[in-house]
Amino acid sequence: MAPKKRNSGTTQTKELKPSVKSASPEKKENPELSVKKHREKDAEFVTLCKSLHVTDTVCDRAWTLWKTVQESMDEVTDSQKRLWGACLFVSVTDMDVACFTLTQVQKAVDLNVKQFLALVRKMDVNLDTISTRVDSVLTRLEKKYDVTLALYQRFEKTCKEIFALGSDDKEKETMRSCWTMFLLAKGRALQMEDDLVISFQLLLCSLEFFIKRCPPDLLQPLYRKLQSHKAQSPPTRTSRRNQSKAKPRLPEPEVDVQLLETLCKENECNAEEVKNVYQTSFSAFLESVDLARSPDFPQVNDLSQQYEEHYLKSRDFDGRLFLDGDESLLAPKLEIMQVERTPKKNAPEEDPVLIPPQTPVRAAMNSIQQLRVDLTSNGDQPSANLITYFKNCTVDPTEEVLKRVETLGQVFGQRFAQAVGPRCVVLGKQRFTLGVRLYYRVMESMLKSEEKRLSVQNFSKLLNDSTFHTSLLACTLEVVMATYGGSCFKTGGYNHGSGGDPAETDLCFPWILDVFELAAFDFYKVIESFIKAEPSLSKDIVKHLESCEHRIMENIAWRTGSPLFELLKRTHEEGPAEQAETPAAFNQPLQHNHTAADLYLSPMRPNHRVLPPESPATPSSQPASQAPAQPAGQTPRLPKSNSLSLFYKKLYRLAYTRLKMLCSYLLSSHPDLEPIMWTLFQHTLQHEYELMRDRHLDQLMMSAMYAICKVKNVDLRFKTIVTAYKNMSNTRQETFKQVLISEGHYDSIIVFYNQVFMQKLKTNILQYASTRPPTLSPIPQIPRSPYKFPSSPLRVPGSNNVYISPLKSPRMSPGIMTPRSRMLVSIGESFGLSNRFQKINQMVNSSDRSFKRTLDLGSPPKPLKRLRFDVDGQDEADGSKTSGDSTLIQKLAEMSSTRSRMQEQKMKEDAESRKE
Repeated sequence: MAPKKRNSGTTQTKELKPSVKSASPEKKENPELSVKKHREKDAEFVTLCKSLHVTDTVCDRAWTLWKTVQESMDEVTDSQKRLWGACLFVSVTDMDVACFTLTQVQKAVDLNVKQFLALVRKMDVNLDTISTRVDSVLTRLEKKYDVTLALYQRFEKTCKEIFALGSDDKEKETMRSCWTMFLLAKGRALQMEDDLVISFQLLLCSLEFFIKRCPPDLLQPLYRKLQSHKAQSPPTRTSRRNQSKAKPRLPEPEVDVQLLETLCKENECNAEEVKNVYQTSFSAFLESVDLARSPDFPQVNDLSQQYEEHYLKSRDFDGRLFLDGDESLLAPKLEIMQVERTPKKNAPEEDPVLIPPQTPVRAAMNSIQQLRVDLTSNGDQPSANLITYFKNCTVDPTEEVLKRVETLGQVFGQRFAQAVGPRCVVLGKQRFTLGVRLYYRVMESMLKSEEKRLSVQNFSKLLNDSTFHTSLLACTLEVVMATYGGSCFKTGGYNHGSGGDPAETDLCFPWILDVFELAAFDFYKVIESFIKAEPSLSKDIVKHLESCEHRIMENIAWRTGSPLFELLKRTHEEGPAEQAETPAAFNQPLQHNHTAADLYLSPMRPNHRVLPPESPATPSSQPASQAPAQPAGQTPRLPKSNSLSLFYKKLYRLAYTRLKMLCSYLLSSHPDLEPIMWTLFQHTLQHEYELMRDRHLDQLMMSAMYAICKVKNVDLRFKTIVTAYKNMSNTRQETFKQVLISEGHYDSIIVFYNQVFMQKLKTNILQYASTRPPTLSPIPQIPRSPYKFPSSPLRVPGSNNVYISPLKSPRMSPGIMTPRSRMLVSIGESFGLSNRFQKINQMVNSSDRSFKRTLDLGSPPKPLKRLRFDVDGQDEADGSKTSGDSTLIQKLAEMSSTRSRMQEQKMKEDAESRKE
């Protein structure tokens, strides 16, 4: 669990924080549970509390939570004991007290990790059971479990290739010792135990350590041979007289390079990175457990005892139980997919080639290897072509570029080590080096494109712009970090809750912005040009960068201190003619010719570059190194900001896309409301943009939706909106649970609507109820994606779900091309059983639209019984209340209405799919 406080054992307790009202801040609470104090509670509940060594305060709080959950849930499908365990887990997490570990409470209620964590989330019926702190802990536990499970599965497979394992106890002990040492090393060396790549590298180090000390008869031939090659004559014994003298310092532990390289080759891992992990983190770990210079086989009991201390301190799951196949760590039952056979062309007599399955570890190693291959020909210094561009500048930026890279490299290495582990500076530098190579390559590509576009070679202003260089380097490093981060980056960091220890935060975006103290609005300017300048980016990385752009537009660029507000203020002061983006342009396709050079040099400060009012030229048509002459006698003015204009174009399209998605989910029977909601939403973003300060785009979206339904007398309550919103992709509960009300004060979305949104926009909202409502804003054209994927599959005309993928590059690993979610079909080959054809027919005929997958329309949202974060249970802006009978009728009507709307929407979507 997240709070990693020191514990002494399974009965450990800790002084409660002063914030816990029931605990005295002056003295510690009695660690022993007093049964007499809890006679009014269920005896079995008290027994469970006693077995988990909770305090009286925890017992009281968990019981209160249980009563709340019991009232909220329509039916208790799980056993009371399991829900009690979940209530206890939520209570100790919120209170930050050390009573029991995750494994201990799992075993007490007989649930595995996935089942227990799912049960805790399921309890959040009224959206107030799980705090943002608990949500953060759950997310981190899920990620750590997934990573550890993937590593253990790889460990089992690798051990079969290394050790001649049988039923002998010695062989089992070897595996147990190695796995326990790895768990201990991971816990002590890494700040972030859910880092898949570094954890796997530590696992290879642990295996190397054991192979060197393993009896030859326990090894497979390959590793037995490597061990024999390294065999040396025993050291000469020193005399007893010499032993009495001062002993010389023993040599540092040395890595068996050949052995480690073989392990890396067999496991598709970069050897240089693993060597650095060994020489820094793993060697330091060996020193800490007094095994650095010991030639002996480590004792499993000693390792287990030390891991026990770490496990009790971390209070999560006991990783040793993987070795026993313990049910508490049972892997979720996954459908075992048959390994597809790829037939060789014109070679029917030969055996088909088996493509290995794409496991999480293999996927990560493949992505990293691909990145390294792509950057093999690029150096750590600017190329000759890039130097030429530098020399052509009016002011040569070479010295500043190199100095900046060196300075930011030091900052990056230190912050990387701070986040991952104190001895991971070298690893951070390795990743920074890859980022620098990509930085120089993309910069050169951008300049070549600008030279072709503008027919100039002097880019002095752009290349002497520090913000441009910092943003470009941050973008390349984000690509590197995303490649190493694997699946956790595919959501762009959306699903990571806040509230955890800052030292344990992962490296997902926007971490890099904080490291370089870079404004999100400045970073946004380079993303699109970066993607266009680097065609080798994988589809997953392009999607990741696009999700980073979305997060910037949704909330990061709207934080206090962002240059976006200064631009908006200046634009609005210049009058309506200088709007960031006029509504008339909404229905135009998202096409522009702005490059990073245009965006970073626009708008310019006075005396830098000005345009005459009647000049037809735009900043983007001017060479980045030149300034047009100012005619005499005319008042200079700043040109319209390209960066702000493009930002708002994309913002409006993103905003409308999310509004349309939520409306299709909730208001399919009221299609006339969507354009009205959009008009209010768009008006707010354009004219009341201060409402976005330190807030989220979706908060204004939900408020606009509720406001229009209210004024149009459509029964759509906030609790229904929020329930549907939770099922959308890329959402976090903080968006509706922690909304800024006033400086330093946060509350629910409903309080925000009542006290802020409605107060600011009341006059505008009421206009929609009049006979002369405001003119509707045009609907933006929504492109599928502004970024082109050259390797994307193309749909076969006249079909629903049949796609043809272009031929992949021959240097790509076969594992990357392995279809995981689709079946691989070979035309003309024997296909096996008839049910395979049925599956294909079912797949082709089924509708697979993206937003339907996202919203899971097959299971309509269940309206909440009561929204507990409403003020006094109110859900209406006017504070009205209803009687118990009418409330029940409303609940039934709302439930029926929602279900009907969802069924109609699903039928409509299916009909549209069949037409296509």
